Amino acid sequence: MNHLEIYIDGASKGNPGHSGVGIVIFSEGHLIKNISHYIGQATNNVAEYTALIFALEEALLLKAETLKINTDSQLLARQLNKIYKVRHPGIISLYERAVHLLTGFKKVIVNNIPREENCLADKLATAAVKLRKRL
Repeated sequence: MNHLEIYIDGASKGNPGHSGVGIVIFSEGHLIKNISHYIGQATNNVAEYTALIFALEEALLLKAETLKINTDSQLLARQLNKIYKVRHPGIISLYERAVHLLTGFKKVIVNNIPREENCLADKLATAAVKLRKRL
């Protein structure tokens, strides 16, 4: 599993509100893992960064060398690709943690994709929020 393609999404109902992350991991076109996790009260941007951090930690555990990260968060993609600066105090520490985790890989590409191409990760993130709200 040298190369992984990962789809990430964060969902927040209320912004801030109940939030969850969804992650879908592929290796050579084959689905190897889905992650759906409730993260508590957060903004949508915090949920997006938390999804990224969960995905990077999982990729390190899977011993990936290269990653292609797909996100429908234009902000996250542009910040990681150094097009936008990170200014929001609630995001800075998450951004720094993500950048630190990125050093564990030989190559990482972060793509901003349309929402309709990220439906699996979106469903997992939304499911985490819905499940928690029912409990």
